[in-house]
Amino acid sequence: MKDYDELLKYYELHETIGTGGFAKVKLACHILTGEMVAIKIMDKNTLGSDLPRIKTEIEALKNLRHQHICQLYHVLETTNKIFMVLEYCPGGELFDYIISQDRLSEEETRVVFRQIVSAVAYVHSQGYAHRDLKPENLLFDEYHKLKLIDFGLCAKPKGNKDYHLQTCCGSLAYAAPELIQGKSYLGSEADVWSMGILLYVLMCGFLPFDDDNVMALYKKIMRGKYDVPKWLSPSSILLLQQMLQMDPKKRISMKNLLNHPWIMQDYNYPVEWQSKNPFIHLDDDCVTELSVHHRNNRQTMEDLISLWQMGSLTATYPSALARRLGGKPVRLRLLLGLLWDITFFFQFTKYGTESNGVESKSLTPALCRTPANKLKNKENVYTPKSAVKNEEYFMFPEPKTPVNKNQHKREILTTPNRYATPSKARNQCLKETPIKMPVNSTGTDKLMTGVISPERRCRSVELDLNQAHMEETPKRKGAKVFGSLERGLDKVITVLTRSKRKGCARDGPRRLKLHYNVTTTRLVNPDQLLNEIMSVLPKKHVDFVQKGYTLKCQTQSDFGKVTMQFELEVCQLQKPDVVGIRRQRLKGDAWVYKRLVEDILSSCKV
Repeated sequence: MKDYDELLKYYELHETIGTGGFAKVKLACHILTGEMVAIKIMDKNTLGSDLPRIKTEIEALKNLRHQHICQLYHVLETTNKIFMVLEYCPGGELFDYIISQDRLSEEETRVVFRQIVSAVAYVHSQGYAHRDLKPENLLFDEYHKLKLIDFGLCAKPKGNKDYHLQTCCGSLAYAAPELIQGKSYLGSEADVWSMGILLYVLMCGFLPFDDDNVMALYKKIMRGKYDVPKWLSPSSILLLQQMLQMDPKKRISMKNLLNHPWIMQDYNYPVEWQSKNPFIHLDDDCVTELSVHHRNNRQTMEDLISLWQMGSLTATYPSALARRLGGKPVRLRLLLGLLWDITFFFQFTKYGTESNGVESKSLTPALCRTPANKLKNKENVYTPKSAVKNEEYFMFPEPKTPVNKNQHKREILTTPNRYATPSKARNQCLKETPIKMPVNSTGTDKLMTGVISPERRCRSVELDLNQAHMEETPKRKGAKVFGSLERGLDKVITVLTRSKRKGCARDGPRRLKLHYNVTTTRLVNPDQLLNEIMSVLPKKHVDFVQKGYTLKCQTQSDFGKVTMQFELEVCQLQKPDVVGIRRQRLKGDAWVYKRLVEDILSSCKV
């Protein structure tokens, strides 16, 4: 639990929104501003040889600031964990958007592809190669603008841009021929091939080279032959031919791609790849608010922000800026006089109490998402740096309204064009009990009056961690409020986080807006639809656990290895008597997931 102490000073952690080969991504709320962020949580003990990949990604994202690259705000490292606080993109994966449309029109493809070209051209201009370009690594933000993610396999060759790389890495279906042959290659040329695959997928809705068998897929790529659907225009066919050249020296360069006739059609100007970095000229209102909050003068605050040290301030400024750009007031939360370090709270719980023995058992680490044909990166090796503990203490947000029957309602991000603010249900309680809390000040022991909410028997969504990233705590015993460390921990959890909604069938399905990851049905009874899906899943060899109207599904290999994890949720659309199915992939190959879910839904009588 100590690994989460520092993180919980700044963020409220919510549900899991993604699972990777060595990481879990949680939705979170930045406490001071109320803006949503995504937090990538990694366990060092399970990373093993993948630890350099994380260091690679952090180093790259510290240097890359672009309007079409997902921004890194804050990095926290403890003895056992690494936390990366990232820009939250509520619009979901480009992959999900493509399959919801079957394929994109040429006009929409051009809009999307220009953004991809802009991001990759900027990455190359900074001396990097991404090496893992695919639709799953492109997310839509709240304004339906694309953001490139996952720089774990990127490389920054030493010397100049003509330095050849050796490592075979990335996803096989998107990998360039020279890369999978084991030849030395230029990262920029390999990225252009991957972008050609992306362009094909956007316009066709399927891969140019695809096979369940790895060796068969390898042979198809090396032949370089692919189907040309009849709906492709001559100019788009020509561009695909130029990008999917087997010989990298004959492949179109990024420089020529920027002003290619197909790219410029309907625009009449090349792709603008230069960074429109919002942190070069700082926003006056945001700087003023931060200066007042931290009691610094403006110049000092501007200097601190400009250092961009990936600390709490680095997370606060862009969150405040996001509020301003979204037309919301730039105001940091009014905070109570409750100011203490969580570790001191734990110490306080021991005074005058009898500690119970705690026996914990380690749980299974996060499940691996990396598919069998995912190739590893050995290009970049970094020496791990020791974690620097941040000694700044934060107070808890002031409650706005008392708890009521609507406390557990969550706001749902359902479209890329609407950014939901944290629910007003983030409240403390009807009655507050003042107690004395120790505060670590300037070496002098002082007591400060704090406010602790009465106990609520609930558990934090994050501190469940889906039983994957931390040790299990035994059930609480006894009646004393501060009877043991576990009880003190539960008290902190109650103060720090919102209640976890206990999903049960009698609550009814959630009401959502129609989104591209929601399939509409002809049924009007949600229970009938839920039962229909549950009857089909075993026939497709899918294991599942029901939580209310959500089915947490997974598939396993013949050897018992989990190969796919996804959610199917029966929801009530914001139309009269219309029921839908929300789909979300958590882990596994995207194209295998697509075929499986399509098979499940087609088998349901909906």
